[in-house]
Amino acid sequence: MESASARALLGGVVDYAGLFPPAALSMADAVREYAAAMDGRDAWMLGRFVLPATRLVEFAEARAAVAASSREWRLSAIVRDVSEADRAVITAFNADAARHRAVVDSVECKPQTLDGIDWLGDAFGGALEVYVEVAAGGDPGRWLARVKARGLKGKVRTGGLTADAFPAPAALLSFIEVAIALGLAFKATAGLHHAVHGSYRLTYEPGAADAPMYGYLNVLLATAALRAGLPAAVAEEMLRQTDASTLVFADGHVRWGSAELPVAVLRETRADHMESFGSCSFREPVDELHSLIPAP
Repeated sequence: MESASARALLGGVVDYAGLFPPAALSMADAVREYAAAMDGRDAWMLGRFVLPATRLVEFAEARAAVAASSREWRLSAIVRDVSEADRAVITAFNADAARHRAVVDSVECKPQTLDGIDWLGDAFGGALEVYVEVAAGGDPGRWLARVKARGLKGKVRTGGLTADAFPAPAALLSFIEVAIALGLAFKATAGLHHAVHGSYRLTYEPGAADAPMYGYLNVLLATAALRAGLPAAVAEEMLRQTDASTLVFADGHVRWGSAELPVAVLRETRADHMESFGSCSFREPVDELHSLIPAP
């Protein structure tokens, strides 16, 4: 049984994005993987199934072929900037949600202009959760302020298929600090397959290059440190931490290095700020957690 602190920090945290690189599974394979995860012992860590809105019809066909789990699946649809076609396909899909045994309850988008944020608010705000991708570099404040004003949520890209796709720690922390100052919830995506910061292969291809990658525990706990009011230097230490030997998940707190974060702060962090992260693998982040916190 996982500790209370692990449940508070990681419940429903992994949005499964198996359709996307580097996994890039077929729809049928991704649906089967998600079904297996939903029926498995680690389902408590599983969040939404992520897919492009343009593939909802294909998803419906694949979902119909999977008998596992009668529970309604929650989907997050990636929509194109100011795409009325994507809005229409989501509306049509949700009108038949009972037959699909799935519903789109969130959308994600990377708008090219501030007006694109307003379109997302007009198109989906109030009906669905809306995650607006904002670059970690530069000045995210102006964009995140507009996101907040429209009642939407943020999204930050924490990696990719090349080393230069990973934002610098200072840039990532700046995004998180602004989000916390605004009282803004957000999700992270890309490059968070692993639990702890380290050098890992960028793709699953043989001979793929290694690069430094953030661990999802690093990003979550750095966010929790800032939420707790700890100095930015402590949060940066948490973000850069590579030594898992000092990581302790107790019932009442998580301790890593010099920082101890109580369960109440972990719950607040998940409820008010970092809600989830997207990963093209579910098993990889889960198995790495098990290696750090062996089952009793």
